[in-house]
Amino acid sequence: MRSVTIDDVAKKAGVSIKTVSRVVNREPNVRAATKEKVELAIKELNYRPNQSARGLAARRSYMIGLLYDNPSPNYLANLQSGVLEACHEKDYGLALNPVSFHDPDLIDTVVHWVRQSFIDGVVVTPPLTDSVPLLNALHAENIPAVVISSRGTGDAPAALIDEEAAAYEMTRHLIGEGHSRIAFIKGHPDHYASGLREKGYYRALREENLAVVPDYVQQGFFDFASGQKAASKLFDLRDRPTAIFASNDDMAAAVIFEAHSRKIEVPRDLAVAGFDDTPLSRQIWPGLTTVRQPIRSMGHQAADVLIDTLSAGKDAGKERRDLTQFDFELKLRGSTARA
Repeated sequence: MRSVTIDDVAKKAGVSIKTVSRVVNREPNVRAATKEKVELAIKELNYRPNQSARGLAARRSYMIGLLYDNPSPNYLANLQSGVLEACHEKDYGLALNPVSFHDPDLIDTVVHWVRQSFIDGVVVTPPLTDSVPLLNALHAENIPAVVISSRGTGDAPAALIDEEAAAYEMTRHLIGEGHSRIAFIKGHPDHYASGLREKGYYRALREENLAVVPDYVQQGFFDFASGQKAASKLFDLRDRPTAIFASNDDMAAAVIFEAHSRKIEVPRDLAVAGFDDTPLSRQIWPGLTTVRQPIRSMGHQAADVLIDTLSAGKDAGKERRDLTQFDFELKLRGSTARA
């Protein structure tokens, strides 16, 4: 059976091949009525554009990259799902590149990868978004970028939430549940968001005139192992906390695991809260109370903005900086419920 070609679509829609190409490549300045006719013809003929030919014609690869260095597989899986969804909707491919935040050649590594892979633009994730030199280099190299960030660093558009306010509200919730001995497991020190979450925790304690106990604040690194180690230290204290707020769900799950191993009942003896609302928070028992950060939606938004920027043919060096602040939500589950 003969494959459907762009000529077939043009004939059915009654337009030129160039017009079909502009619609397929999502270029601007196509009248709505014309675009609708072409899209209907594409759908009726089940036309699938040749990606290689499409790229050659537009001098683009129709590939974007996702740069990451994050120890939480749950966070990454959620984020990647959102980015992939946007790519599928707009017929783009996605290339993944794990890099090290501490690599002394980080900038050269990233720029070389983008150039060698013919990537059209990149979505940058924490903590890479906290590297101002990296973001400045992408800007200088005219590489379009959108960031998932806690502060909207640099000139790139950003998707973010108010990290400090979210941690503040969760700490306030635990205080409202009657807890005064509330511990906190900090996030990875490389992540700017970690400091914001810690700041929100302290602010809530101060407003309620609750003492800040240094031993109640333990360092974590956003992974299960560090959460378990921090929980062990907290459980060994003479006056152990009655509530523990961990900076992400992986570490909070580790707290519950360690509590079970010591016969500490959650939530009767200990309330546990996390951050992110990854699938893990609903897969453990009891269900984890957590801050819902719309990670998938943020990934989708970041990729969507990036692809729209590429399709519009904007000069990355002149790209306007936009911040899209998403709402967070406290998801209250069994790990903090008191009888």
